[in-house]
Formats: sequence, structure tokens, C-alpha cells
Amino acid sequence: MKVSIITVVFNGEQTIEDTIQSVLLQDHPDIEHIIIDGASTDKTLSIINTYTGKIAKVVSERDRGIYDAMNKGLRLASGDIIGILNSDDFYADTTVISSVVRQFEQTGANSVFGDLVYVTSSDLDRVVRYYSSARFHPDQFAYGWMPAHPTFFVKRWAYEQYGLFKTDYQIAADYELLTRFLAKHRLSYSYLPKTMVKMRTGGVSTTNLKSNWILNREIIRGCAENNIQTNMPKVLSKYFTKVFQLVYRPT
Repeated sequence: MKVSIITVVFNGEQTIEDTIQSVLLQDHPDIEHIIIDGASTDKTLSIINTYTGKIAKVVSERDRGIYDAMNKGLRLASGDIIGILNSDDFYADTTVISSVVRQFEQTGANSVFGDLVYVTSSDLDRVVRYYSSARFHPDQFAYGWMPAHPTFFVKRWAYEQYGLFKTDYQIAADYELLTRFLAKHRLSYSYLPKTMVKMRTGGVSTTNLKSNWILNREIIRGCAENNIQTNMPKVLSKYFTKVFQLVYRPT
């Protein structure tokens, strides 16, 4: 089973090599890594070019934002299943992709997701938050919850049939897409009980109060567009339970 992994980057010279290496070290034999660079002005592209012949496709040009760039990668992907790995993130170990493929084969599901951990940029082994997708159910979209998107793998035909990321979202197009796939169209899914991705802290959706306000407004919009009834108090309730992610550790 061929797996396409899409990485979008802009001026990511500090982190892009970790991302590339984590893909190259995977033990699954059939991986297509596609990198979409937004015309970086630092050393990002020169770092990427040192892996010529090991990365399937590289595009470097200006885009209209992260979701436009992701859509470029999706249109180029030829794998049976597709995952998205951000340029600040990397796979937790060398067996992630083979474990995902095995989960697809054993369950017959059309999508697979698992867990991720947030780590500090200064110490990539220091876990500061554990994001478990174990108890996810589509009903939780109304409360601002979704599976950890960087761990989400899905059959390529789902993008072809149900559409790509909506580029008029600033922060939460991934949320809208998952509600569209898993709630509106009831795409089958399987939870893989495994830490799949390590994510550095400081992403765009958690940067400041303004970005959090935009995020939550877009979550409500995404729910409305996919026939999920919710409101701001429901969505904000997720912050009361997020505190448990700071102290929870898997057994």
C-alpha cells in the first residue's frame, strides 16, 4: 500500500530536516514524500535540495496560505492513503507508517488516526502535553474536539469525492475538513493506540488570544457548514478538559 505524505513549509530552516529525516527513516517500503515550499527566503530550499532523489516531489512557489499549499500537495499525491506532516512536526518513531498501513489492512477502515505529544523546541524528548484521540466520536465536534490532525491518514479517494481544504479559513480548515469527512459523510475510521507524531509547541492556532478567537469562530462555522449544532459555550468547554492533557500520560 503506497502512502503519500505531504509537508508544507515556509522559512522552516530550523526544523525541516527533522521532518524529512523522520519520513526517510520509516520502515514502510512505499512512501511518497511531497514537499510544498512557499518560496522560502531562508535556507529551507537548500536543505530540501540536499535530499534530491529521496523526496518524491518538491514544489517551491508562492501560495495563498497553508491550506492552499496543502491542496497543491493533495493534487500531486498518488498514494493509496495520504497523511499530512507539518514542517514543525516529526514522526515519533520509525514504525509509524507501517503501523498505520497495518491498521488500514486489518480493520478495513477508510481513515486512521492516533495520538500525538507536544514537545519543547529546546528538548524534543520533553513532553509537555499528551493529545489522545482514543475517545473521539463525531458527536465531539460540537464541543470543539477532533482527532489529532497530524496523525490523520485517509484514503485518497476521500479527498477526490468529498473535497480538499477550504482556503477561506485562516486556522481551522483542518477542523472543517474532518467534520466534513467524519461527521457529514460518516467516513469510517479506526483509532490506532500509538503516539504517532511529536509536535513542537507554539503553533498558529495557539499563539495568542486573537488566534484562539479566530479558531473558535471558525470551528463554529465548520460545524454549521456540516450540519452540526453547536455554540460558543459548547466550543469553549474544551478548555476545561484540555488541562488533563497536561498531566495525563499513557500507561
